[in-house]
Amino acid sequence: MTGNNPISGQWPLLYLSILCISLILHNSQAQQSYVNNKQLQCEQNYTTTLGYNCSRATTPSCLSYVTFRSNPPYTTPTSIANLLNSSPSEVSRLNNFSNDSPISPNTLVIVPVNCSCSGARAPGGPFYQHQTNYTLKAPGETYFSVANNTFQGLTTCQTLISQNPYNVRNLLIGMELSVPVRCACLSKKQVDEGYKYLLAYLIDWGDNVNRISREFGGSGAVNTSVLEANELTGESIIFPFTPLLVPLKREPNRLELSASPPLPPPSPTLPLNPDNDDDDSSKKWVFIGVGIGAGLLVLGCLSGFLVWFFRRKSRKEASQATAVVPNRYGDYHKPVETGGIPSSSWSITSEGVRYAIGSLAHYKFEELQQATGFFGEANRIKGSVYRGFFNGDCAAVKILRGDVSTEIGILKQINHSNIIRLSGYCVHQGNTYLVYEYAEKGSVSDMLHEPSLVKKDDTIPSDANVLGWIQRVQIAYHIADALNYLHNCINPPYIHKNLTSSNVLLDSNLRAKVANFRFARSLMDGEEGGGMQLTRHVVGTYGCMAPEYIENGLITPKLDVFSFGVVMLELLSGKEAVQHKNTETGKEDELLSAMIVEVLGGENVREKLGEFMDPCLKKQYPLDLAYSMAQLARSCVADDLNSRPSSAEVFMTLSKIHSSSLDWDPSDELEYSRSMSHGR
Repeated sequence: MTGNNPISGQWPLLYLSILCISLILHNSQAQQSYVNNKQLQCEQNYTTTLGYNCSRATTPSCLSYVTFRSNPPYTTPTSIANLLNSSPSEVSRLNNFSNDSPISPNTLVIVPVNCSCSGARAPGGPFYQHQTNYTLKAPGETYFSVANNTFQGLTTCQTLISQNPYNVRNLLIGMELSVPVRCACLSKKQVDEGYKYLLAYLIDWGDNVNRISREFGGSGAVNTSVLEANELTGESIIFPFTPLLVPLKREPNRLELSASPPLPPPSPTLPLNPDNDDDDSSKKWVFIGVGIGAGLLVLGCLSGFLVWFFRRKSRKEASQATAVVPNRYGDYHKPVETGGIPSSSWSITSEGVRYAIGSLAHYKFEELQQATGFFGEANRIKGSVYRGFFNGDCAAVKILRGDVSTEIGILKQINHSNIIRLSGYCVHQGNTYLVYEYAEKGSVSDMLHEPSLVKKDDTIPSDANVLGWIQRVQIAYHIADALNYLHNCINPPYIHKNLTSSNVLLDSNLRAKVANFRFARSLMDGEEGGGMQLTRHVVGTYGCMAPEYIENGLITPKLDVFSFGVVMLELLSGKEAVQHKNTETGKEDELLSAMIVEVLGGENVREKLGEFMDPCLKKQYPLDLAYSMAQLARSCVADDLNSRPSSAEVFMTLSKIHSSSLDWDPSDELEYSRSMSHGR
């Protein structure tokens, strides 16, 4: 009666389970975790950023390949080969380059590398690596810029930090870095399927798995094998400037690649039409919100490094003092490095402010009176800010009461084109008068919400005061540049704490200038909590403050990121940060940071986004880029601060959106709208 034997009845199930486990183990040997853009978070040691795992490999070393795009100064086979520790002759042969002739910019170059299981024995390791070296050549170079700019994502800042002895803040010209290049060797499953090599392909704008598989189809790449090799599914998102492993059945040759040039970085496919079956559709679109503009980051940090260097040099010549400074928050009286300023100088006295400001121009009160027409209403800009004329030049004079040491201390040490410049001061009868560069166009809030307040030239049509799409993206880009500078490029870093559209000014060329640093805080080296601070005195603007700050008084750079997300939403929608309740309709207060979650969620995203956008734009904007910017803003205003991007990531994302916007042709959008109408 074997049919009634419960044990025998379980054999098919047991066999099936064993088979499934075997298949899982077999397949797992073929997979490596895709980095998934985590390489941008240098402070986080994700296992996937440290390299490709080689614990289950069939061989400890192999010949592998990577791709690199020619970019000055790496524009010849020799210069590229030397950077990546490869053979110039092999680079020339594989890519059909003649001798050592120059290579056109942005040309995809295939580079052979010797890949071996020699990575650090960190958790999740060991890892495959190809070893090369790089000598720091310019001020301001960082592990981040070397990984993402110089090596274009073929290594990560996390790997560089783990395998080099130099502190992240003490990198100097001439230091030689050990650079582990990401590579991998075949698994048993891949060998059994006939594959002979793995290529680490750097994803470019417009790429998706299908397209990459087609590009290397002549070398045997198959779409499913690429997905398996990177532990991806057909719904996974891939990111520009991250490596994707491509299994190949023979060595790659650049002549096999598509003759069409790589796509420029205009927008990704907007995933608003889920029924589109095109294999290049939104299922594998490259999310524009995380492009890496590391070259721009280096330039921004360079200015910060020079300012920090000369400031530090001057400190050596002056006496250094550390004082316990009472602050306006009345809670954590932590030691603050005053750079030679005695503690008494923090009181509002003429001598104290003179000492704090140093080389800034010192005005007499009578000079300010004459410059501002005795602070007449005709010269009042807003509140306690007046227009003044000094030797024919226009400036803004701001009257401040109380402790102004924070704003003075910050603005006197930094010099950035997107941060308001302080040029002079005056102390009179207990008030401090600060003289700033003049922002002709007023604040971003004025331009968006109160255009009547913006001074109009009679020769300019009133429509000129409506910000266009490119202008709005440019403003966001400038603010992100300033935030990145404050958070990452000066020592110590600063948190603005009150970033709002009212505190961003615009000059005559609509260049954004972040202003009002009275609530700013520094992140001093060695502070406990990894840069986190607490306060019992929460100050700021309703609708622009992050939830962790409102609820717990927690201050981190992600506080500024949240506020910037709100400013971006204002630029997109033309609405204020808070839509106040309407007593007639019974509508409650609504925050832009909450509205965007509803706009981008659920169905009919295209229609909802169109309704959310500022009607003053008259639909003259690229919908895909507007969606990308809205997605970025939504990630910035996430309730969980750990889910928000860093200011560096935001800046580099916007650099790509800005670049794509400059290439945008409004006539293309009009033609697209017409075709959509005819299609209906």
